[in-house]
Amino acid sequence: MARAAVLHAVGDSELDLRDDVTTVDPGPAQVKVKIKATGVCHSDLSTMTGVLPSMPPTVVGHEGAGVVTEVGSHVANVQVGDHVVINWTPDCGSCAECLRGEPYLCMTSIAAAFSEPTFKLGDGSPAFGMAGTGTWAEELVMPARGVIKVAEDVPFEYAALLGCGIPTGVGAAINTAQVKPGSKVAVVGAGGVGLSVIQGAKIAGASTILAIDPNEAKHPIAKQFGATHTATLDGLDEAKGLLTLGQGFDYTFEVVGKSAAIDTAWAATRRGGDVIVVGAGAADDNWQMSAFSLLFEGKNVKASLYGGCDLKRDIPLFVDLWRAGKLDIDGLITRRIGFEDLNNAVKALQKGDVIRQVVLFD
Repeated sequence: MARAAVLHAVGDSELDLRDDVTTVDPGPAQVKVKIKATGVCHSDLSTMTGVLPSMPPTVVGHEGAGVVTEVGSHVANVQVGDHVVINWTPDCGSCAECLRGEPYLCMTSIAAAFSEPTFKLGDGSPAFGMAGTGTWAEELVMPARGVIKVAEDVPFEYAALLGCGIPTGVGAAINTAQVKPGSKVAVVGAGGVGLSVIQGAKIAGASTILAIDPNEAKHPIAKQFGATHTATLDGLDEAKGLLTLGQGFDYTFEVVGKSAAIDTAWAATRRGGDVIVVGAGAADDNWQMSAFSLLFEGKNVKASLYGGCDLKRDIPLFVDLWRAGKLDIDGLITRRIGFEDLNNAVKALQKGDVIRQVVLFD
């Protein structure tokens, strides 16, 4: 039996923190992982509220790291005892997206997550894992392609963040936008992923990085991670004028998940610049732009799902950047908590009081 945080119905304000959950047995191409650390990400909250789809009862959580404890007979990429990062969008290797070199768009595992439960509750009833994972549990079973081996000197709480927040943010800057050295960047939203975007832009060599957030308490934190300037929404026009002579930024990242934030990013971007959508928004939150502006302003709108990452390639890169002192992972962690604190962690996330909280399993 293992502990797990279960969502019984979309809209529930609290999770059922149980200690009677088990996993299914790993299949030939699956592995079992003992989770050592898992992040509390805004996407977890979006699953609870229904912004992101799920199949209740669902074990929440998708950003985690742990140790492989069982492997199926066809598994060759990892072995028992390996330290691994959970990849919530594992590539199948054979669909059209994978064959095009876009593994972050693979839907094979995500689709299976809505029809193949991987957990059992104490009464024997099945439960699903969020995005086919469910890292708010002490152990989980998932496809072997969904775990990425990581060096054992990387602390588990750091490795957990390599599973979502860091690749989503840093990847948006270096993979999707391909920020050029000396360019001017704006980031709308200075939460955990926004701070990772800022770090990615700094690593890429941006000369100017403006963090835009209505919460001024986040401004000094953004500067710690590489922002050269900060602004509230009310001060954005003034900052745009000061930093770009009114022309706008080369790249503007929307890291909120709201159509209004995309509007803000569009307005901040220069003619011919790039608007990169990073935040996960609701299906009914539509963004509108006139056909005239879309053509004649020459701006490019790019989606950045999972930071355009191939985690097999990018996790070693992120580890190297961390070792070189260029990627601050520890600073992203506001609190290290226990499993029993998860519901309080969700409330803190709703209030916006934290960057990243990490659950450490004993």
